[in-house]
Amino acid sequence: MIPTAIELHKTSRQLELRYANGKQVWLDAEYLRVYSPSAEVRGHHPSQAVLQAGKKNTAIESISMVGNYALQINFDDGHSSGIYSWEYLEELGEKHTVFWQDYLNRIHAAGKTRDPLTQVIRID
Repeated sequence: MIPTAIELHKTSRQLELRYANGKQVWLDAEYLRVYSPSAEVRGHHPSQAVLQAGKKNTAIESISMVGNYALQINFDDGHSSGIYSWEYLEELGEKHTVFWQDYLNRIHAAGKTRDPLTQVIRID
């Protein structure tokens, strides 16, 4: 499904997608960044995926259309290689709760944090 309107809300660091059926999806910059479809994040195979930590304060600098099928999002940490297809953005919206909880579980299990200014040390 292709959005009929796309708005970048820089203050709240959210991307708003509106659809012809009245559906609205709000996606946080951090969520979009940690689920970037780029090879840098996802790898070329699931075993090559790189867990993104310290992205809590990430913001979107700009967005641009890629043909008629996707968006390219430029983040303030320099990441800009992910191409977000309409289908992928829709999936991120529909599965937000599941995906976000999975991310939180993985980052905790790895002993990392969302906060770029915090280091986690485990004492066993």
